[in-house]
Amino acid sequence: MQAFKPKYRLSIAFVAATCFASVSWAGTVTVESCGMDVTVRAPASAIVTLDQASTETMLGLGGAPRMAGTAYLKTQVAPQYKEAWESVPLLTKGRPTAEIVRVVEPDLLVAYSGFFYSDQWVGSREELKELGVGTYISAVSCPPADQPDLNSFDLLARDFENLGRLSGQEAEAQKVIAAQNDAIEAASKLRLTRDEPIKVLWLYSVFEGTPYVAGGPSIPGAISNIAGVENVFGDVNEQWPGVSWEAIADREPDIIVLGDLSERGSPGDTVEEKIAMLTTEPGVSFLDAVTKEQFISVPGIEMDPSIRSVNTLNLFVKGLKRLGYAE
Repeated sequence: MQAFKPKYRLSIAFVAATCFASVSWAGTVTVESCGMDVTVRAPASAIVTLDQASTETMLGLGGAPRMAGTAYLKTQVAPQYKEAWESVPLLTKGRPTAEIVRVVEPDLLVAYSGFFYSDQWVGSREELKELGVGTYISAVSCPPADQPDLNSFDLLARDFENLGRLSGQEAEAQKVIAAQNDAIEAASKLRLTRDEPIKVLWLYSVFEGTPYVAGGPSIPGAISNIAGVENVFGDVNEQWPGVSWEAIADREPDIIVLGDLSERGSPGDTVEEKIAMLTTEPGVSFLDAVTKEQFISVPGIEMDPSIRSVNTLNLFVKGLKRLGYAE
């Protein structure tokens, strides 16, 4: 198999040439995020992360001293970030709102998705900009239309670069990008044990009877491409489309990857509950992937775009080897 090469290998010269980020002469830094310029006094000194993926990314970049708060926990913070996380105020474990966030007077808000910037959450990006608050959205959730060949890990690298610049952690961001690229290169050299496509279903959650699975523009979609396997819903241009059990059966996955969200506490969040659904649901219980228990378990939080997503890439590679699909 031809080695996968990450497209997003940044240098300072590359940044300047392509205008992904620029520093003004007035002591501010500006990056582009989802169609909007985000400008903060360099570096940002009151960062609030609106979800766990963004929180752990900022902590992993060494940004804790510049963080004014975190919000919206799905599970326990990873051990490697726990000490840094405890040094930052937890504004709420649940849904962040404008009232909760603005009390700490943030200069930058960071989220993996644009839905956090609405009246039901922290307010619109336009409103926050008028208040002098920058709003960042992960490039994975808002890929540039003029660069369709960038995959989710390329876009994650862009996040690390941008957030490193906004928080004054450029050097650490480059280390994180380099480590991610090394893991991608290693996974791309995986030797699969059969010539026909290995079809994989990534099951994130089941809500009110509807399975939510990984589509093409997602972290699991990129992991599938890197490993040389087929994401069975890779043709769906959504990160997490809701599908039917019958649609899953029609795609005939060989392997089912189960997102473990056990600490979130919603029905169907644990791996055990997902397996119970798969084995009792008439629409899919007959599949070989179910009857032969061709399952790989990964932390659900790592299916969201974050500094931890590369760990699920490594876990998936180990799972393929354990099940005999790779060596």
